[in-house]
Amino acid sequence: MRPDRIPLATHSDQAPIDTDRIERAVTEILLAIGEDPTREGLQETPRRIAQAYAYLFSGLSRDPAGAIDASFHEEYEGMVVLKDIQFFSMCEHHLLPFWGMAHVGYLPSGEIVGASKLARVIDNLAKRPQLQERLTDDAAATIAKVIKPQGVAVVVEAEHMCIAMRGIQKPGSRMITSAMRGSFLSDPRTRNEFMAIATGQR
Repeated sequence: MRPDRIPLATHSDQAPIDTDRIERAVTEILLAIGEDPTREGLQETPRRIAQAYAYLFSGLSRDPAGAIDASFHEEYEGMVVLKDIQFFSMCEHHLLPFWGMAHVGYLPSGEIVGASKLARVIDNLAKRPQLQERLTDDAAATIAKVIKPQGVAVVVEAEHMCIAMRGIQKPGSRMITSAMRGSFLSDPRTRNEFMAIATGQR
């Protein structure tokens, strides 16, 4: 594992987000850009940003595998797909938002999970400084680890504000990433069926 990679499982003794420290840091940023943190429009900005960051990065204190806290024995042999899972995250390179849709599919191996559990895996992973590639791969790895299906597939489509509002400045551009495990990786027919369902192209 690369040294800068956030572990899939987080430790329960992880320190809570230090909102006071964030407030002080935001005040320093406002001063550094030449603003006056004491003027009326900015007086509450450090507090607001601290509260927002506490929510936006709350996934750091959660093990995404904990989102799948129950499964059910069911001899279902078809594909299970939950598509259009909306998410919002923060790119770790510039701390700017990226958002979009995730599509998750798996082939059960005697165990199924509630649809909301799949959405919670995406949500827990999205609420931390992220890379879209890591989000996609870690979602597939989490689902594969917990319910041990025949295969897992995750596709994520997202728009990044670091592309839209700075740098190359190309709003509307979407990045698509995919991660396949098991039968979705080894069997083109399974992979193609999932992609057709996820993208709506039959």
